[in-house]
Amino acid sequence: MEFFASLRSQIMDFFARLRQRIADFIANIEKMISTKNSHSENGYVDTNSLSGKISSEKKTSSEFRNPRVILSVSILFCINLLNYMDRYTIAGVLTNIQTFYKIDDAQAGLLQTVFFIFFMFCSPVCGFLGDRYNRKWIMIVGIAVWVGAVFGSTLVPADKFWLFLLLRGIVGVGEASYAVISPSIIADMFTGQNRSRMLMIFYFAIPFGSGLGFIVGSTVAAWTGHWSWGVRVTGVLGILCLVMIILFIQEPERGAAEREKGEIAAEVVNTSYLDDIKALATNLTYVFSTAGYTAIVFVVGTLTWWAPTAIEHNEAYKQGLNSTGLLDPDSKAQINLIFGVITCVGGIAGVALGSSLSMFLRSGYGPFRFVQTVRSDPIICGAGALIGLPTLFFSLRMIPTSMPATYILMFITITATCFNWATNVDMLMAVVIPSRRNAANSWQILLSHMFGDASGPYIIGMISDAIRGDDSSPYGHYHSLVISFYLPNALLLVSAVLFFVSAYTFVKDNNKFKEYMGVAGTSSDKNMDGDLSLATGRDNRAFSVTDREEAETTKI
Repeated sequence: MEFFASLRSQIMDFFARLRQRIADFIANIEKMISTKNSHSENGYVDTNSLSGKISSEKKTSSEFRNPRVILSVSILFCINLLNYMDRYTIAGVLTNIQTFYKIDDAQAGLLQTVFFIFFMFCSPVCGFLGDRYNRKWIMIVGIAVWVGAVFGSTLVPADKFWLFLLLRGIVGVGEASYAVISPSIIADMFTGQNRSRMLMIFYFAIPFGSGLGFIVGSTVAAWTGHWSWGVRVTGVLGILCLVMIILFIQEPERGAAEREKGEIAAEVVNTSYLDDIKALATNLTYVFSTAGYTAIVFVVGTLTWWAPTAIEHNEAYKQGLNSTGLLDPDSKAQINLIFGVITCVGGIAGVALGSSLSMFLRSGYGPFRFVQTVRSDPIICGAGALIGLPTLFFSLRMIPTSMPATYILMFITITATCFNWATNVDMLMAVVIPSRRNAANSWQILLSHMFGDASGPYIIGMISDAIRGDDSSPYGHYHSLVISFYLPNALLLVSAVLFFVSAYTFVKDNNKFKEYMGVAGTSSDKNMDGDLSLATGRDNRAFSVTDREEAETTKI
């Protein structure tokens, strides 16, 4: 016992010294940068003048000169990457799990549903805590719970499926703490286009991590001969991420970046949680964008969960097999590898393209100078849903006839439906005050998962089982899954409509946000001449009548 106590003391002492040395190194770099740029960083920024604009731009660029900030964002990205890897390692070995536990499609879909039930109901709790207490330590506790549940789930015997289901749910408890809190930390470090860029990079982890989950899960399972090793990989990496958070993450003050840049002039205080919920419920942009986002999450969640399985069933049918369990493990790994690469590349392209198009449309860059509007975020989100509608429909129907065409159409679908990952959060930050952002994010997570990818895989699984009836052949499985995907197709149209409604309400809610922050008369909603036309989108012909009315209301 004395030996272990001594060893523990030495390890803790080592990490304490390591952390102190790294902190001293970063502090020295920050001091050098601060000294070099102090002449352009000090004083009040007059954002209504040309010199104020230049000074504001220097403050914006200085956000990237702080090594601690860049290191923190990098760590948050890595954990978000691992977060989505863990979710989809299960999908990458789903047919193996079905064989091991002897479960049908509905029970397989229930795995994802139970995970998200735990995840989404813990989200409001984490949102409440995140707006009031130290966010770093909330993440540390959550990730520790997650790592333990991941390892525990891989040790459950074949006759205890209920226990495996429970542990996968507890994994969601840990992930909720991180997913809710991390976007608000990034929002407190950056403003303007820098925030858009950082959120874009942060949300690259969704498609990249999802794709890696398919690839790593199926590949490691094929190498080791058992699906459990494919799931354990994320647990090992989770321990490393936990150490990085403890050593390197330093929580910023809420609204710090906006306050430094002069975008918060009024004192913002915490209100009661009930008042926070009431404020969010009356924020129409938040309400409609959350509904549109939920529909997209349903589509993406069901596609990434069931598409590889549908392809495996079709492959078994082509080979004349009676079950996907008879498929060669290498064939399964290849299917998941290809789909994983498509998810990775298509998702990254979608996040980058969606964020870039939104910034170009907002600033009037290049060909967008004739349609410039501050409503760019919801417009791009809605456009992505419309693009994905026909490509999703034909991608699944092309599986028996042309796999190259199927993969191309799936790539387009994933790219288009990923337009909203970063732009939707960026839009949320523009209409929700800093002291309510964790609550807003948590309730959006709860609702989008409750009616999106938590219920989606199970609903599609039930529809598939009902359509298939007693037909247990691979073709019967494939055909019933394709028919069940009529529902996600319809939801893409619903999502587009809801995002376009958000575009209509955005200007009014953004002006309310600025008024609450005490900066309703600054350059953030005026151009250099003090005219409101640019910020309200009055010059945008597509919205000219509505925006002119809102601009006149704002002036009054």
